[in-house]
Amino acid sequence: VQLQTYGGGLVQAGGSLGLSCAAFGNIFIIDDMGWYRQAPGKQRELVATITADGRTNYADFVNGRFTISRDSGKNTVYLQMNSLESEDTGVYYCNADITQVSGRVYQYVYWGQGTLVTVSR
Repeated sequence: VQLQTYGGGLVQAGGSLGLSCAAFGNIFIIDDMGWYRQAPGKQRELVATITADGRTNYADFVNGRFTISRDSGKNTVYLQMNSLESEDTGVYYCNADITQVSGRVYQYVYWGQGTLVTVSR
């Protein structure tokens, strides 16, 4: 299984940016999917998660600015980010809790490679 991340880049403060992350490979079921970020010199932190039935959870700093969604038919999770601030700069990672069936049942949390989001003042 691989998670391929799309989007990211440079945006001015106050602007918007969309990220997407698609899972490919031997996938039986995808449970929770999420986005995390890591700012320079800081630990990786939760941004948002979404369950298989669409329940969402956001970090406090999101404050209504970001929206996480998913397309289960495409094994893809999205993050729409609005009103971006310089403090949102960092590498954004997606993850997915994936169950595979190949003789046996395997469940594992996979991570994408990360994409850099830079918000200029």
